[in-house]
Amino acid sequence: MQVYVDRLRQRGINASTLRLPRGAAERAMRSLRDQVGEELTKSVIGGHSYGGRVASMVAAESPPAGLVLMTYPLHRPGHPEELRADHWSEITCPVLLLSGDRDQFARIDLLRASAKRLARPELHVYPGMRHGLQQVVDDVADRIAAFTRGL
Repeated sequence: MQVYVDRLRQRGINASTLRLPRGAAERAMRSLRDQVGEELTKSVIGGHSYGGRVASMVAAESPPAGLVLMTYPLHRPGHPEELRADHWSEITCPVLLLSGDRDQFARIDLLRASAKRLARPELHVYPGMRHGLQQVVDDVADRIAAFTRGL
C-alpha cells in the first residue's frame, strides 16, 4: 500500500496506511475504526483486497465520506458462487471500485452486477490486470485523488 500512499501524497492527498490483524475481516473492523478514530465520517477509507473488504464492512455500519476498493476480493479464486458483497446494500457513501479484468478474486461480470447494490458506485476496470494494480499505480492514484477531491 505504501506506493499508493506515496503517490497520493504527491497529489496533495493526506493518505496513510493502517495495520489490520490477519484473520477474519470481522475481527479487523474494530482495528480500522480505532485507527481512524472520530474522523471516520469525514474520511475516505479503503484498501486493497482484504483491507478493502474490511473497510467496506465498516462503511456498511458507519458511513465514511467515501470508500475506495482496490481489487476487492469479491469471491475466492475459483468460487464465484461465494460472493462477499451482501453488506454492500448498506453502504450509502460514494464508492470507487478499481479492478483488473483478469482478477482471479473478482470476475468482472459479477463485480459489475454486485456494484449495482451500492448507492453511489464508480467502477473502473483495467484491461489485462489481475489482483494487483501496481503496474498502473499513477492512474490509480489519479483516480483516487479525483474521487476524493470530488466529495
